[in-house]
Amino acid sequence: MNRKIPRTLVIFLALAIPSFAAGGAEKEGKRVAVFVPGVVSGSPVYEMLTAGARRAVEEAASRGVPASIRVVEAGTRQAEWGQLLTSLVASGEYDLIVSSNPALPDIVKPISAQFPSQRFLILDAYLEGNPSVTTYRYNQREQAYISGYLAALVSSSRMPHANRERKIGLVAGQEYPAMNGIILPAYIEGARAVDPSFEVDFRVVGNWYDAAKGAEIARAMKAAGVDVIMPIAGGANQGVIAAARELGIYVAWFDDNGYSKAPGYVISSSVMAQERLAYEAVKAFLDGKLPGGIAHTVGISDGYVDFVSDDASYRSTVPAELRARQDELMRRLRSGELKLPPR
Repeated sequence: MNRKIPRTLVIFLALAIPSFAAGGAEKEGKRVAVFVPGVVSGSPVYEMLTAGARRAVEEAASRGVPASIRVVEAGTRQAEWGQLLTSLVASGEYDLIVSSNPALPDIVKPISAQFPSQRFLILDAYLEGNPSVTTYRYNQREQAYISGYLAALVSSSRMPHANRERKIGLVAGQEYPAMNGIILPAYIEGARAVDPSFEVDFRVVGNWYDAAKGAEIARAMKAAGVDVIMPIAGGANQGVIAAARELGIYVAWFDDNGYSKAPGYVISSSVMAQERLAYEAVKAFLDGKLPGGIAHTVGISDGYVDFVSDDASYRSTVPAELRARQDELMRRLRSGELKLPPR
């Protein structure tokens, strides 16, 4: 009888397969698993995470430090992440489990209590006081503020797709504490630094993959007077991009350089150095120098949050006057003249 095997069982069985060293042969040494709460392909955050972790392991192996790595994609069903991560830990195969997502600390807490010897490294997240867990969060207040600031500059300009409304948009995959408590308020804060009358139209897709829903929301925002949208919705971002091209909407990109995704429409890219941080933190673990129980915050002054201003598409799309004002904002943040500590 042909029966479909449940997806969670397939992944559990896959986790039971022994990990192999970066060079292809099984070795003694430190073993690293990258737990991706989603899929790698098409997700810049997870592409950078896996690239940085792989580089650290490969370099360690080249230095004669035995190390191995395995990447496990947990898929987009958030309800399954806890079960799959528990299975990964219970296998006992890995010295360090690396991941990246603001939702991971709440998932890891009960697992680390059950398996206290398991070490975790979680980026783009914050958890204090758990000796098994090291976290790094980006100063997303800075990141969203610089995006909102330029979005408002563009919206209030005479650029071809700007209108007279003082309204910009933010499309999120889901609501979560960092989105509601940091990113959305800072996006509004940045826009109102340009003009206090600005409003932000905030809408939620409900998942991290529905591009059709992303496009539908972007079209509705356009009809409501929005002329710049910042999408933070995973695969649904592609729907926002499609609607931007179709209707003439500017896009403020988040987390990596997105200018090439829609030249002439993407007007900003606020980025986080996820690949660099993953590399440095995994390397520190492999060298025995990554302390547990510490929650780090990194931002613009550290070089882990930045704005991409040297891209040709940015320079050809955004007028020089607006670019000069954005440059001045970045100068003030880098120098410490303007301080935006995380809330």
